[in-house]
Amino acid sequence: MRKIRFRDFINIWKEEKMKQVKISSYCVYDLMINNHLSDFFDNFYLHDINEDLVQKFIYIKSETLNSKTVRDLVVVIKMVLKMGAKKEYCLIQQFDLIYPKNIKENKVSVFTKIEQKKLTDYLNDNFDFKNLGLLICLYTGIRIGEVSAIKWSDIDIINNTISISRTVQRIYQDGKTRIIEESCKTDKSIRTIPMCKLLVKFIKPLKKIVNEDFYVISNLDKPIEPRTYRVYYKNILKKLGLPQIKFHSTRHSFATRLIESKADVKTVSAILGHSNIATTLNLYVHPNDEQKKKTIEKAFKYINN
Repeated sequence: MRKIRFRDFINIWKEEKMKQVKISSYCVYDLMINNHLSDFFDNFYLHDINEDLVQKFIYIKSETLNSKTVRDLVVVIKMVLKMGAKKEYCLIQQFDLIYPKNIKENKVSVFTKIEQKKLTDYLNDNFDFKNLGLLICLYTGIRIGEVSAIKWSDIDIINNTISISRTVQRIYQDGKTRIIEESCKTDKSIRTIPMCKLLVKFIKPLKKIVNEDFYVISNLDKPIEPRTYRVYYKNILKKLGLPQIKFHSTRHSFATRLIESKADVKTVSAILGHSNIATTLNLYVHPNDEQKKKTIEKAFKYINN
C-alpha cells in the first residue's frame, strides 16, 4: 500500500472533483476542506484515518456545528477515502459512527399566519419589483438564488406558472468572491410552479410591458445578487416590527402553510424541488399528540362498533 498524507491527497481529490461537479459545489467542498477538514486531518496518512479518528472528529465538530454540517463533512471524508482506496493509498472501510444527541440543530423558523399577512399587506400596498420578488418567494416557496435568477420569460401567464431552472449565487474561490448564474443542481430543482391568484393579479398586466429578457426583481438585464436582496428583506422586517428570521423562512412558511392545509407531502415536495420526499417529511411534518391520538382512534374505530 502506498503512503500519502491527507494534505497532499486532498489536492488530487479536488482536482478530480472539479471535473465532476458544478463550480458552486466545488467551492463549497473547498470551503469545507479549508475551514474544517485540513486542520484536523492534514498530517495523517490516508491509511491511518480510521473509524476512531473520524468519530473523534465528529465529537469535536459537534460542539460548534449543527447536525447537517457535521454529517456533510463526514460525507466528504468518506468520498476522499473512497478515491484513496481506488488509488491504493488506503483500504475500503465501513464506518459505524455515532452522532451526539445534543448536537446543535437548526430550528425551522416560519412566519405565523398573522405575521405573513402583515408582510403580504405591506408588499401589496408598496408594490415594486423587489417587493414582487418577496411575494413570489412567500407564495411559491422558491429559494433566494432562484428568485434572483427568474426572468420575465420564465413566467407563463397563459398557464399561470413560473419555471425554475437557474440560480444566482456568490461563490468563494481563490481567496475572493464572485457572482455566478448556473442551472439548478438537481433535476428535481428544475420545476414549474403554479401561481396563486395574488401573484397573477400583479404579474399579468406587467407581462404586457416588460422586457422578456430582463430579470424580474431588478427589471434590468442584470440580476440582484442574493446578499443584497437578503439585506433588503431584513430591512423590511425591521420596518414592520416582524421577527428577524432568515430569508429562507419565506420558503419554510410557504411549505408550512401547504402542510397546514392538508396538502399531500408528495405534491409539496415536488413544488419545493426537494431531491426526495424524506427531506420534506423531516422538515415540515411533525404530528402533535392530538393528531397521533385521532389517527389511532380512526384506525381502530371498527373495534368499538
